[in-house]
Amino acid sequence: MKSNIVLIGCMGAGKTAVGKALAERLHREFIELDSLIKKKTGKSIMEIFQQDDEVTFRELEIEAAREASHKENAVIACGGGIVLNQINIDRLRRNSTIIYLEAAPSVILKRVRKGGEKRPLLEVADPASAIRELLKFRKPLYDRAADIRINTSGSSIESVVNRIIQKLSEHESVNIKK
Repeated sequence: MKSNIVLIGCMGAGKTAVGKALAERLHREFIELDSLIKKKTGKSIMEIFQQDDEVTFRELEIEAAREASHKENAVIACGGGIVLNQINIDRLRRNSTIIYLEAAPSVILKRVRKGGEKRPLLEVADPASAIRELLKFRKPLYDRAADIRINTSGSSIESVVNRIIQKLSEHESVNIKK
């Protein structure tokens, strides 16, 4: 039986906020892969993209996913690009149910702007267009990786957590005992 819950999806879909609330509700450790990367490098994600490059970041992401995949009874929030390397999904899937949190592009843009953190892939003239292009490319990857899909547009964190718990209880391969 799989013991971890992995949240994937585009930036702004709610992976961190929902992940923290879900972990608290289920009395589990919360792991955010981007935070692991920041802690290991001493740099923000933006600094890694600017000072190194995206390839370096993706290598760090692979290592963070490998590390998190060995955990038990954790809720793991992944960066939006985790699905770009199949090795990440293969490792995480071994002991995790993967939940794709999706949201409308307009909702994603609103949430990202509200969050205030600079997003390397949105440092462009038209962030709304960039989000649509990201989703166009990544949605098939998210869909293929996901065991469960939850749309977070227009939903509170609490209602998303409730829907996740309901879906997990219907999913035979996961243990959600509190």
